[in-house]
Amino acid sequence: MSLLELIAAADERGLAASAVACLDRCLPQSADGADPDPLRPLWAGCADGSVWPDRLAEVRAALDAAADTEGAAPQIRKLLGEAPVDRAAPELREWADACSLLALEVHLGQDATPSAGAEAVRCCREGDPEGGGPLLAGELRRQVRILEMLAEATEASGTGAGLRQVLDVSTEGQRVLRAAVSRRARGRVRPGELRTRQEPPGP
Repeated sequence: MSLLELIAAADERGLAASAVACLDRCLPQSADGADPDPLRPLWAGCADGSVWPDRLAEVRAALDAAADTEGAAPQIRKLLGEAPVDRAAPELREWADACSLLALEVHLGQDATPSAGAEAVRCCREGDPEGGGPLLAGELRRQVRILEMLAEATEASGTGAGLRQVLDVSTEGQRVLRAAVSRRARGRVRPGELRTRQEPPGP
């Protein structure tokens, strides 16, 4: 199944968890002293829909207080602000789709050789990863795997194995993206730095 088909078929638990995982992977590295995992409370809301509203409010407040403007942080705050307070609301599917799209776009932007932009993302979501760079293709595989894992996980009350596996996969994806961001940052040279490197040493 394509990514779009998996999102269309997912239940509310799968939609909530896959969406939170997408946002979690895109969070920039926390500044010193900041919460390294500000979305962690929302995972409890993925497991238990009754606590979703409280956990969502907690996470929104934490990210608003941090006021981080690095990377995708503003877009993540915006999406969290648009998340349905009722996890069973029909809007949850639309929100999960938007989170999926953001994660793919963020990964596309960090690819060393970006492909055909929005067209590459559209093709990936429809099941054709050809033309996407390695980070975009990797994120597509990750999203598909997570949705498949959630669909297969037992729905018995109190069973969190599926969510633990999703968290493991997402955490690994977060490390991959942050490493890519770090590599690109090291590769950038500011104009002043370039002049300094080019100037010969003084007498």
